[in-house]
Amino acid sequence: MLVLVAPGQGAQTPGFLTPWLELPGAADRIAGWSDAIGLDLAHYGTKADADEIRDTAVAQPLLVAAGLLSAAALDASPGVVAGHSVGEITAAALAGVIDDEAALRFVRTRGLGMAEAAAVTETGMAALLGGDPDVTVPHLEKLGLTPANVNGGGQIVAAGTTAQIAALVEDKPEGVRRVVPLQVAGAFHTHHMAPAVDKLREAATALTVTDPKITYVSNADGKTVATGDEVISRLVGQVANPVRWDLCMETFAELGVTALIEAAPGGTLVGLAKRALPGVKTLALKTPDDLDAARALISEHAGA
Repeated sequence: MLVLVAPGQGAQTPGFLTPWLELPGAADRIAGWSDAIGLDLAHYGTKADADEIRDTAVAQPLLVAAGLLSAAALDASPGVVAGHSVGEITAAALAGVIDDEAALRFVRTRGLGMAEAAAVTETGMAALLGGDPDVTVPHLEKLGLTPANVNGGGQIVAAGTTAQIAALVEDKPEGVRRVVPLQVAGAFHTHHMAPAVDKLREAATALTVTDPKITYVSNADGKTVATGDEVISRLVGQVANPVRWDLCMETFAELGVTALIEAAPGGTLVGLAKRALPGVKTLALKTPDDLDAARALISEHAGA
């Protein structure tokens, strides 16, 4: 059983899209999506610097475009799909819930809405290294912070105001080795993003939605979702609610997943899977050079 997963914001690096645009038809697809959403994806994916692609309104469409492009090049038929945060939009398209262009339009609205919400209050996020979630989560809540990403393997990302993040750095939960502030533009997956939910709810009314053609795992609670309407409802709400990637990986194990491939720009979710899913084969699509190894993995594990 193969699961294809899509990464979230922060996975992007300058120039990461360059080798993917060399694949047949890739540049034309990117140009079409760029015209559809009014954003030059090729420029940002090949020439922009780290600061430019850290912009939420740019990073999110860029990640979905890269994920769809790499998955199309892979031409896989996974048994399961899932995505971390914005990667859920990639997963929804891979499952056939919405088409690729609709996914790009939707994520463009998401990125703009979240960037606008982040500008209201000075907020941020920080990764906690080490510690026990049963100890860490109550400590975060005491400081007014939200455990915005519960990623498994003991990894939690906290989100809140910059003052709350600063307080966390000075007052770490017991057992946490380090608190690392992240280079993101706001407190994603918290109540600070509530204004973006309204924009997404309105955008969702224009979508043509069908039920998933393959098993879709939601990072709201790690549950499988059988209807397209429910997938979209969860995509709307998740910008202001925590990501439970730990529960997604538990579901992968329950479903009997034996291999995990991460769409471009891969690496983050493979790292989590190596710690939380022992025995599961993993591969990250970082460049097209990884496609042959991924196809070999698919031939071994995609039959279930």
